[in-house]
Amino acid sequence: MQPEKEPKGKSFKNRLVLKSSLGKEILAEVLGTFIMIVLGCGCLAQAVLSRGLFGGIVTINVGFAMAVVMAIYVAGGISGGHINPAVTFAMCLYGRMKWFKLPFYVGAQFLGAFLGAAALFGIYYDGLMHFTGGKLLIEGENATAHIFATYPAPYLSLMNAFADQVVSTTFLILVVFAIFDSRNLGVPKGLEPIAVGLLVFVLSSSLGLNSGCAMNPARDLSPRLFTALAGWGFKVFTAGNNFWWIPVVGPLVGAAIGGFIYILVIEIHHPGPDPDFKAEPSEDKPEKHELSVVM
Repeated sequence: MQPEKEPKGKSFKNRLVLKSSLGKEILAEVLGTFIMIVLGCGCLAQAVLSRGLFGGIVTINVGFAMAVVMAIYVAGGISGGHINPAVTFAMCLYGRMKWFKLPFYVGAQFLGAFLGAAALFGIYYDGLMHFTGGKLLIEGENATAHIFATYPAPYLSLMNAFADQVVSTTFLILVVFAIFDSRNLGVPKGLEPIAVGLLVFVLSSSLGLNSGCAMNPARDLSPRLFTALAGWGFKVFTAGNNFWWIPVVGPLVGAAIGGFIYILVIEIHHPGPDPDFKAEPSEDKPEKHELSVVM
């Protein structure tokens, strides 16, 4: 048989294919976070703009959790589906991922969230304009800024708000570590995103009253910045007694605490070899990405 002739030049597909594994992971995180914001905040938009006719607290909590599930299914096999700087920070802090990847993942997550907010704004532009006669309001019964970012309840102090974000993210990371711990009960392969979705649902249902249970700096800060530029104004950063930094710093603190608690109370007591998570992949095997998350 004559050997097949190699095609001349590169095909269009081959020109598009990324050779860098980090590049693939960055794109996955951008797309995953984009999906989470469009579908998750879209549940809020539908409920708010219909004044409760086409949604409410149940559809918001279930819908946002399912948005997280879909995002992890899209990005999980490539980047781990973090879609949350707090998750990425915890993974680096406890040796699950190399530190040099942190700024790339976080940048991708912030970009994906910003693009997601922009896309949702475009989809519901006419609805937003109709809702308040062309006014984009931050406070009051006709407010729409909370579709994109979280805002505190009127009674909430900054100290209580910070504690709220720390505790909720502590639970998020603690349980995420448990879900992907193969020496614990674990979750059947391929169903991990479902377990994470259930976790997000129970957290938003139990700890969402104070300030919306963001637990994700990218999910909150990027859409907030978009609303500031899109017409709501920079008062989005001063509303709620300058609340904006709470969903950024609180989740990072909670991520460190949640990972520490799980490792101290559960993981280090496992009999047998070291945990499956490794900071450094072996030379002859590609780096293994463990799925993770969230909001």
